[in-house]
Amino acid sequence: MKALLLPVKLRDDAKQRLAPLLPPEDRRTLMSAMIVDGFAAARAARAPARVYVVTADPGIATMAEEFGFRVLREEIQISESASVDEASSRCAAEGVTALLRLPLDLPMVTGADIDAVFAAEADVVIVPSRDGTGTNAILRRPPTLFPSHFGPDSLPKHRAEAARAGATVVLLEIARIAMDVDDAADLRALLAHAPAGATGAWLAARPDVVRRLRLPAMPPGPETAA
Repeated sequence: MKALLLPVKLRDDAKQRLAPLLPPEDRRTLMSAMIVDGFAAARAARAPARVYVVTADPGIATMAEEFGFRVLREEIQISESASVDEASSRCAAEGVTALLRLPLDLPMVTGADIDAVFAAEADVVIVPSRDGTGTNAILRRPPTLFPSHFGPDSLPKHRAEAARAGATVVLLEIARIAMDVDDAADLRALLAHAPAGATGAWLAARPDVVRRLRLPAMPPGPETAA
């Protein structure tokens, strides 16, 4: 069985790297908007027979259930890697043979993008981040093929794990999956793509944020210049 796994942090802890640009409530509502867009893409995908959401956030759990998704509730969140690996074991126990982990800070992703990852024929399918060092999506057949290493330089770590497991690997370049939002530079890049959906509506309702994103970057001061 093919399945999609969507890990979701507690919204109050999300997107700390946007703190210089956005106050806590704006970061929380931005994350909520991206979750809505991600859930919509997951529901539109044809390939996965089931969608799992792993979270400790009660509000996200309720929203996921309203979308018809299977919720794996956490008491505490140690790290995304720990959440994904524990959830992967539970999915495998429920008969999942191919599991795609997809984060919910990808406001451009579509159901067709998700289907394209499942269509790739390999033990491991990875969609890299825009800078080519991170793992924006990873499909493993089976789900527990090797442990996760999300965070800085996760792509080479996952490729090394796949090599140790003797697994075949395909790297897919999918621009909408590569378009994640972690910091102001990412949000500026997203703005250039004129996103639709809940995230687009969030940006449209905040002209002050859009104006600041469109201002030219300040040159480094004497104390920071190389």
